[in-house]
Amino acid sequence: MKNISILGSTGSIGRQTLEVISDNTDKYNVVGLACGSNLERLREQIIKYKPALASVKDRDLAEALKAQINGSQTEIVYGEEGAARVASHEDADTVVSAMVGASGLKPTLSAVRAGKDIALANKETLVIAGEIIMKEAKEKNVTILPVDSEHSALFQALQCGDKKDVKRLILTASGGPFLDTPVEELRDVTPELALNHPTWIMGKKITIDSATLMNKGFEVIEARWLFGLGSERISVWIHPQSIVHSMVEYIDGSIISQMGIPDMRIPISYALSYPDRTDMRTNDARPEDFTELSFREADFEKFPSLALAFGALREGGTMPSVMNGANEVAVDAFLRGQIGFTEIIKTVDRVMGLHNKAAADTLEAVTQSDKWARDMAESLIKN
Repeated sequence: MKNISILGSTGSIGRQTLEVISDNTDKYNVVGLACGSNLERLREQIIKYKPALASVKDRDLAEALKAQINGSQTEIVYGEEGAARVASHEDADTVVSAMVGASGLKPTLSAVRAGKDIALANKETLVIAGEIIMKEAKEKNVTILPVDSEHSALFQALQCGDKKDVKRLILTASGGPFLDTPVEELRDVTPELALNHPTWIMGKKITIDSATLMNKGFEVIEARWLFGLGSERISVWIHPQSIVHSMVEYIDGSIISQMGIPDMRIPISYALSYPDRTDMRTNDARPEDFTELSFREADFEKFPSLALAFGALREGGTMPSVMNGANEVAVDAFLRGQIGFTEIIKTVDRVMGLHNKAAADTLEAVTQSDKWARDMAESLIKN
């Protein structure tokens, strides 16, 4: 029996993780849950899974939740410290890191420092502090298993050969809802249109990031830290069907891919059960599910977020942290109707252009750069 703590239990990945656990109660047990402010959903999860510990965003929410679950044995905590306690719970074997954005960094780091294996869905953790996380994971002998479908695919394909024989990693991207939209029409995109992803059902923030392809840019940086390859050995291909989740090209010309229907429960299950596989009791694959598999190079001019991400990766230091912080503010402003769709990436670009890069080898350095980026982005948007 493997004990699981989930950071971001009420979000899309958190809920799907709990579905996998519900289908395999002989294999997994929930010991900790952490979320932001969705008390109704967290209350239902506490009643069903009976974790030892649950965390919410702040004290008021914690008091409200205690009243709602009166008589439960689950201890309720809150804030950054509460999430860190869930992440480092003494009985947890694996921590699913699925909080949204930079908020996932500190609790994930707490899990690493406590020696917990990580099922990583929060890509911003490695975008912001990849050097710190990977160094501490190595020191603590912690295994970081990717939950993102693309990185799970790369992880599996890399097992088919020796790392020295890898030519490059090829990340696939659906292209989002505006793949074939003319560039001049993108400035008129509304939040409602941008939230209509063609293949995946996700939270609002990641859906907007998928529409701008910033999410793919984050995945490029994440791949660098997970697999130790530089930006010159990472490519992005557009694959609208989302069947081939990513590929590894070897020096002999072989390309190994991992395929499957778009279902996040598959990479979640693999991350939880690795090195074994769990019977997901899915229907057999059918030829008609794979009738069309098309690929094209990503257009960096139409989706400049990719150029920014590759640039941030090459510059290194605090630049990726600044890119992420500015993007979080800009996406929120777009969702609230303060800026247009194309202004998201323009804002990020302007903030990055104003930043004086520093080393990103301490938590203080990356958190300071994150705060600076958010303040600068808010100022630019306001003015």
